[in-house]
Amino acid sequence: MAAGVNPSDSSLAAIISSSDYDEELAALAYEKKKEKFGDAILKRGLVEFTNCCRNDCLYCGLRRNNAKVMRYRLSEDEIIETCANGYELGFRRFVLQGGEDLSFTDESMCRIISGIKHLHPDCSVTLSIGEKDYKSYKAYFDAGADRFLLRHETADPSHYSRLHPSDMSLQRRKECLYSLKEIGFQVGSGFMVGSPFQTVDNLVADIRFLQELKPFMIGIGPFIHHKDTPFAGYDNGSPQLTVKLVSILRLLFPEARIPATTSLHVIGTQWREKALCSGANVIMPNITPLKVRKKYELYDGKNKVE
Repeated sequence: MAAGVNPSDSSLAAIISSSDYDEELAALAYEKKKEKFGDAILKRGLVEFTNCCRNDCLYCGLRRNNAKVMRYRLSEDEIIETCANGYELGFRRFVLQGGEDLSFTDESMCRIISGIKHLHPDCSVTLSIGEKDYKSYKAYFDAGADRFLLRHETADPSHYSRLHPSDMSLQRRKECLYSLKEIGFQVGSGFMVGSPFQTVDNLVADIRFLQELKPFMIGIGPFIHHKDTPFAGYDNGSPQLTVKLVSILRLLFPEARIPATTSLHVIGTQWREKALCSGANVIMPNITPLKVRKKYELYDGKNKVE
């Protein structure tokens, strides 16, 4: 696969069908990353400010019906203070991530966003807080939020329905993504690799959807099960295939911000570094206060990585 070439579906499927680590592909992707970004690794300070969620996604350890989760919410002041501490450490990009927690109203989110931007006008604020209506997204943008991350998880409606409860839909997720772009956000999306019931055709469809969306950031990581979810017994996704897909995405999206995700590090400490050598160019160190950091357990092992 060459840079600047859009392969056919069958060619993509052939590349993806083997989960072996592809050194030649990784080298091409790394050179493309260097061409666009140099050797820089972009850093984002991650603040996981609530682990409460109204949704019941079958793969997520924070799902509504998981009664074993020790729930928490940071206060508005704690979130702003955490970003201030991150600023002192040198961070200029902050990602506020949480479950879809209705306790954080539009008004409170706007106070948080404007509070951070008032103290640190040279910083960017990224939100990763799920599905909202157009009015809410617009309010966040007007308050100063710059970017929004919302992974589509899978571009196949049937597959989506096997990963999510019946009150969620891929159509709604896509509507949110396009609303965010219309408003003016720099939008991030992405998908899990190796999620239950996933096929090679699903992964091809994911790539084609991203080509349609043209996101600013693309986040992918291997599926990792959580012991207290319906998918507890399922195999984890392949880090080799994940890194190969990072390379494919870099070649297809030369300008995209592509993180080397924590989930890769959980599966094996070498895999996050391999992703950075295969086209990824972003890391998101966790700056969440230590008193709650280990309670944000999306999947088994996440809370063991600093």
